[in-house]
Amino acid sequence: MTEAVRALSFGASALAGLYRPCDTDAANSVLWAAWAHGIRSFDTAPHYGNGMSERRLGDFLRQKEGWVLSTKVGRVLTPAADAADVVNGFHNPLPFDQHFDFSYEGIMRSVEASFHRLGLNRIDTLYVHDIGDPNAGTDTAGHKKQLLDGGQVALHELKSSGVVKTVGLGVNHTAICRELVPEMDLDQILLAGRYTLLDQSARDELFPTIEKKGVRLVVGGVFNSGILATGPVKGAHYDYAPASDRVLKKVSEIEAICKSHNVPLAAAALQYPARNPLVASTLIGTARTSSLMKNIEQFKTPLPESLWGDLRQAGFIGERE
Repeated sequence: MTEAVRALSFGASALAGLYRPCDTDAANSVLWAAWAHGIRSFDTAPHYGNGMSERRLGDFLRQKEGWVLSTKVGRVLTPAADAADVVNGFHNPLPFDQHFDFSYEGIMRSVEASFHRLGLNRIDTLYVHDIGDPNAGTDTAGHKKQLLDGGQVALHELKSSGVVKTVGLGVNHTAICRELVPEMDLDQILLAGRYTLLDQSARDELFPTIEKKGVRLVVGGVFNSGILATGPVKGAHYDYAPASDRVLKKVSEIEAICKSHNVPLAAAALQYPARNPLVASTLIGTARTSSLMKNIEQFKTPLPESLWGDLRQAGFIGERE
């Protein structure tokens, strides 16, 4: 296994049919490809298909050794009165409803249910999922109080008793990280979309805090919902919505620099976060084996240092990146 592949993690949201259906054979195919090419770190969550991602990933890992697994807490699943074909964008949901619960009881209930769905005897990392997210409605004083008053006690007990090895946050926003890192005993943060070629808000807003506290970073969403993979094409998406003219222009300029070095934009986007020593792993996820293989190759391909120099000179990345 190369050191490059060791720095990659596989995100299993697409295995639950995110945005498009994914059957069991397709899920197993992409997992086998990830495993065969050296990926050993896998991330999932109850939110992904109301537990379908956990179930499929657990079924795959059960006969394997040497894997590292993270899942998430903060949502509790309960049996649904009516099964839906698509839930929260997932086309392969299990028949459950979900609600946020960051309390002591909610987190304990969530992790116990995850063990049952996974069918595994260990979970390495637990992330508190989507706390402080205005789009999810969890950016309230009540949700934060739930976590600080009881939820973090549950996390401490789960870690100190050896049920899990590490705990952290799995979020899309830096503001809640700045609030919670000084108040909680966290090991790492899974942060999506905030440390990319297009959006480096985490660098200035969060990195000084986590460096001081010794918190590691796993970076997800390196393509910012697709535009750093597709380029500034018509219909390109940025942060789950159609890209604005400003974003399209910026990506066009970044892509032009990449092309001047014969480097695909997607390869630069994949490799950029890992250049920072605070980043422990880069998370990639897909339900298509061909896409996974392309991402692995682009992540492993050496890129010229002059590319980063030109991006730095143009102001697209920082002086030390």
